Order: sequence, then structure tokens, then C-alpha cells
Amino acid sequence: MTAADDDKPAPTVAVNEEIVRSLARLLGETGLTEIEIEHAGLRVRVARQGTPVAATVVAPAPAASAVPGVFAVADGSMDPSKHPGVVTSPMVGTAYRAPEPEARPFVDIGTEVKAGETVLIIEAMKTMNQIPAPKSGTVTQILVEDGQPVEFGEPLMIIE
Repeated sequence: MTAADDDKPAPTVAVNEEIVRSLARLLGETGLTEIEIEHAGLRVRVARQGTPVAATVVAPAPAASAVPGVFAVADGSMDPSKHPGVVTSPMVGTAYRAPEPEARPFVDIGTEVKAGETVLIIEAMKTMNQIPAPKSGTVTQILVEDGQPVEFGEPLMIIE
């Protein structure tokens, strides 16, 4: 290395503003607090600062209610996070109801489960994390759709 090499500025990479804007919109749409992507050696991370927002369940439009096994609070009368049988997300990631695409879900509404049995998977940082049933019982509500982003502590399902 020569002295002249030390004077050269480090190479800069132009970040496409539309990518950043798209990621910011995705944060708002999903309620996530941060998102990061990497492509061709370029890593972009977008995060929201501020006070944490409690997870809420929004009633889907009538067309979306046809999704089998998904429960939504239509009138807001019950907070699933307060239910004694709630299964919450232990991490931020993407929830999957089946072990692979086109496979049968681990559980559906009405499925009897035993404590420790896998009820869904959360993918975080390209690692598939099995989420066990915290207790034995019957799955009465499923609060996430397959492939849905989830936050830490977000209610995933109810086992009674």
C-alpha cells in the first residue's frame, strides 16, 4: 500500500431511495419495528424509533374471513393477549402453520395438542424455530395466517 492509497476516499454505494421507502411502508403496513434486507452485498436496515405499540388484532374484510382456521376479533370485546391459554411469539419473525409449503398445518381449530407438541414454526434469521404448545388442550383460536410477520409477545393462538 502506498501513501497515495491512504488518500483515496472509501467507495460509496448508492442506495435506491425507493427500496428504503418500500421498506418503510412495509413497516407501517405490518406493524413491525424494524426490517433488514441484504442483496448482492448491500444491506439495508429500516427501523422505527419511539414508544412500543401493543399488538392488536384487526378484523379482516369479509373476503379474508374465508381463510380456514383464522380467528379475528370483530367487535374488539376480547383481548386475546389476556386469555389464560394464549400462545405468544417468543421472537420477531415469520409464522408458518405448516412444516413446508403445501403440507398440512401442524394444528387447526379443534385439534387436541399435548404440552410440548409443535403448533407452528417461526422463521427468524433463516432459522426455523419450532413453537411448542405450553400446555395440553384444544386449539380454539388461531390468530395468525401462514407466512404472517409476527412481533415478540404477539398472540399466535389460544389453547383451552
